[in-house]
Amino acid sequence: MDIKQIQELIKFVSRSGVNEVAIEQENFKITIKTNQAPVYVNAALPAPVATTQVTMQPPVPVAAETKAASAPAAEDTSKYITVKSPMIGTFYRSSSPDKPSFVNVGDEIGVGKVVCIIEAMKLFNEIESEVSGRVVKILVDNASPVEYDQPLFLVEPI
Repeated sequence: MDIKQIQELIKFVSRSGVNEVAIEQENFKITIKTNQAPVYVNAALPAPVATTQVTMQPPVPVAAETKAASAPAAEDTSKYITVKSPMIGTFYRSSSPDKPSFVNVGDEIGVGKVVCIIEAMKLFNEIESEVSGRVVKILVDNASPVEYDQPLFLVEPI
């Protein structure tokens, strides 16, 4: 890892909200810590398939009225398939600000269709759908950070 890659990693860690990142390779070890609230990410490198574990802080308690109001909505979403983020990064609905979104609410998608881009460490990763159906809800705002396994879209199977 050269100094430029280390600087990019430090910038990414500070933007992503991760508290600590440790990377070990044959003759190289680096640990980057921040003073942010703890979110733990463990990645096995340089294995061909990285194993990632994310532990988030417990949710803030919500008033009983809010829970009661959201209960019917939770029942309705049980028939939908959730498309989740396969990585930590920044969520983008289109390939550039002047281009149309990959998908909108009501669009039909198929397996392999690009539904969004997630940028991680200056790499723009096209995220393809693993399900077929109609997009019912987009759960993340454009250009916002996402965590591993965070729900991105709700899809009604066709």
